Amino acid sequence: GRHDEALVLKREVYATCKATLGISHERTLTSGSNLSISLCALWLWDEARSLLRDPMLPAARGSLGADHGITLKISQNLATALDLNPERTRDNLRLHHPWHRHDPFLISPQATTCSK
Repeated sequence: GRHDEALVLKREVYATCKATLGISHERTLTSGSNLSISLCALWLWDEARSLLRDPMLPAARGSLGADHGITLKISQNLATALDLNPERTRDNLRLHHPWHRHDPFLISPQATTCSK
């Protein structure tokens, strides 16, 4: 696909959702999850890991709960970013067992809009 072009658009959607709705909003978390998929597709493992591990996963757990589908997808995307990174270390894998999912998919078409 055209991952580099998609990455530009997904960055814009995530930034707009984050600014408009806040980091803990379901649409922001979904758009961030989708952004992480593009980052992984372009082998930008560190950026994907930073996005998912720091702001997104704690926000999802706090606002949606640990068992919510979006929270689980964010965890799965983080595991994928850690698992597929050829420079990963044992410390990177410490919090997340790799799920060996090599074909992440989008979790919601609503990530293209940030209206309330």
